[in-house]
Amino acid sequence: MYFNFAVPLALTIIALLMMAGLIGLQKLLAPRNPFARKLMPYECGEPPTGQAWINFNVRFYLIALVFVIFEVEVAFVYPIAAVYLEWVRSGRRLYALSEILIFLLILFVGLIYVWAKRDLEWIKNVPE
Repeated sequence: MYFNFAVPLALTIIALLMMAGLIGLQKLLAPRNPFARKLMPYECGEPPTGQAWINFNVRFYLIALVFVIFEVEVAFVYPIAAVYLEWVRSGRRLYALSEILIFLLILFVGLIYVWAKRDLEWIKNVPE
């Protein structure tokens, strides 16, 4: 039984040894020439300005989360769409269709909720 784990163990050991060897080779052969400009943070070729700790608007986070939710939707719908024709041939058409429609309905309700809360607007009016 333990013999089944011999190949993955051997490959893991080989990978770790190769990784350690390559890092050691890099440390041995790489030129070292540290100076102030080289040690500065890289900011797209421009010299960095201001502090690194700044406050970002929470709208970036909200829009990114909504985007991720609807991108993951495709990842969940795709497997069902890939086997849909096979399910139709085996007589499970309504099951597959209802599964997809219920999932899309839940996401649509979420979209309506986000839209109603006005979280998709980039510029919001601040109540005074």
